[in-house]
This record gives sequence, structure tokens and C-alpha cells, in this order.
Amino acid sequence: MTDRPWVTIVWNDPVNLMSYVTYVFMTYFKYPREKAETLMRAVHHEGRAVVASGSREEMERDTNAMHSYGLWATVGRD
Repeated sequence: MTDRPWVTIVWNDPVNLMSYVTYVFMTYFKYPREKAETLMRAVHHEGRAVVASGSREEMERDTNAMHSYGLWATVGRD
């Protein structure tokens, strides 16, 4: 199916602090603290979280941005 949106997935890692992951989500995506913390908890407890969705180009840009912050992220289909 081609109508499924592209997503940016952030994966859990043993390196980054939860507070730092929250900071990245607030800084890059401009998410309010509550949403950023909810996504951070999903990454921490479930091992991953979908943090954005959109066109493939947008999700590749967001994934590259997460890499620049030192987070492990991939592009996928929802």
C-alpha cells in the first residue's frame, strides 16, 4: 500500500539520559514538555516511539536530525 505515511522512529539506547531525549524532542520538534516526556517514556519502556509522520523526505530529514543529536532513529512506514 502506498497510502501509509512515513514515520520517524526513535529507538532506545543505553547512552542518552531520559532528560536529554525529552530536551531533543522539545527542541527539534517543538513539542510541549508533556508530549516530549510521553514519547521519551515510550522510547524507554517500549524500546521505540514514532515521533513524527509525513513525507519520506521530511522523515529522512528528521531522522538525520535525530542522528545529529546522538539518538538512534530510523525511517519506516506506519
